[in-house]
Amino acid sequence: MASPMGTVQRVEAPYSDFWHGKRVLLTGHTGFKGGWLALMLQELGAQVTGIALTPSTTPNLFELARVGEGMVSHFCDVRNAPALAALVRAAQPEIVFHLAAQALVRASYRDPVATFATNVMGTAHVLDALRDLPGVRVAVMITTDKVYRNLEHAYPYREDDALGGHDPYSASKAASELVIASYRDAFLAAQGVALASARAGNVIGGGDWSEDRLIPDAVRAWQAGVPLQIRSPQATRPWQHVLEPLAGYLALALALWQQPELAGAFNFGPQTHEAASVETVTNLACSAYGTGAVSYEKNINQVHEAGWLALEIAKSRQLLGLQPRWGLAESVARSMAWYRAQASGADARRLCLADLAAFAACGGQP
Repeated sequence: MASPMGTVQRVEAPYSDFWHGKRVLLTGHTGFKGGWLALMLQELGAQVTGIALTPSTTPNLFELARVGEGMVSHFCDVRNAPALAALVRAAQPEIVFHLAAQALVRASYRDPVATFATNVMGTAHVLDALRDLPGVRVAVMITTDKVYRNLEHAYPYREDDALGGHDPYSASKAASELVIASYRDAFLAAQGVALASARAGNVIGGGDWSEDRLIPDAVRAWQAGVPLQIRSPQATRPWQHVLEPLAGYLALALALWQQPELAGAFNFGPQTHEAASVETVTNLACSAYGTGAVSYEKNINQVHEAGWLALEIAKSRQLLGLQPRWGLAESVARSMAWYRAQASGADARRLCLADLAAFAACGGQP
C-alpha cells in the first residue's frame, strides 16, 4: 500500500513575512509553552490575541517576560463556553493555536473531573466557537505525546497508533483527539478550516515553574539548597527544548494554510535515539547548573506513570521539513543557563529573546 505521505508535497519552513499581520488566536498564553509561543509570534509580527486563566504559579513567565505587552490578552476559562465564544468572535482570527489545558499528570489524579472538563470540553468549546466564523482558515490543537495507549513497547509511537490513557490527564487528551477529529469531519473541513492536532514530547526550557516537572523541581530544590528527590529515575521520555515543538506548530500552521489536505495528527519530538531517562536528564541538569544534590527515592507519593515513551517524527520530518536543532545536552544546558541568569537578576524577556535569536541562527525558527 502506498504511503499517504507520497502524494503530498513537502511544505518548506515558514518565514516571518507570512506571519506579519496575521490575526492569531492563542489560548493558554499565560502558561509556559503558551508564553514562549506568544513571544515567538510577536517577534514574527503577528497580531496576537490570547485567552487563558491568570498565571497559575509564582513566579511565572507571563509576568516576568511581560508577555502581555505585545498582544491583546484576555483572562477567561475555556470551560465558560459563552464567554469564550464572545472573545473568539471579537478576535476574528485567521489562525488558532489551542494550548490552554490542565497539563499535569499528577494533578489529574487529584482532580480528574476538572481535568476532563478543561481538556475535553474546553477543546470542544474552542472548536465550537470556530463554527461559522468567517476568516478562520487554520487551527492547531495541542495535545500531548501521552495520547497513545502505552503498552511499554520499545518502539516510538506513530500518529496512527491506538489512542488511550491510564491516568486522567492522558485519557483526557486522548479523548480530546476524538473531539478534534469529529469537529474536523463533521463541521470545519466543509467550512474551509484546516484542523490538526499536535502531539509533542516533554518540553524543557527557561521559565517553567510548574509543579512535578523535572527541571522546575530541580531548580527549586537547588536554589533552596536541598536535594532534588527523584521518584522514577529510569522513566524515559522524548525530551526537547520548548522552542523545538513551537517552531513545529508554526511550520504546521503554514503547511495547513498552503495545503489544507494535510489536516490530521502530527508528532513533534527529538530523534528517537535522543529519548532519555529521568536520571540522564537529571545528571545533565546538575552538571549544567554547577551544583545540587540528588536523592533517588522510591514510592514518593507514587501513582502510575508510563515507564517508556518515544515518538516517531517521520511525518513532521517528511511533510514539514523539520529536523530537531538542539540535542538533549544543549537543550538542558540552555535551560539551566536561563534559570541561573534569571535568578541572578537578568531580564526574563531578554533571556527569551536571546534564546529565540540563537535558535533562529541555527535555522530553527520560522
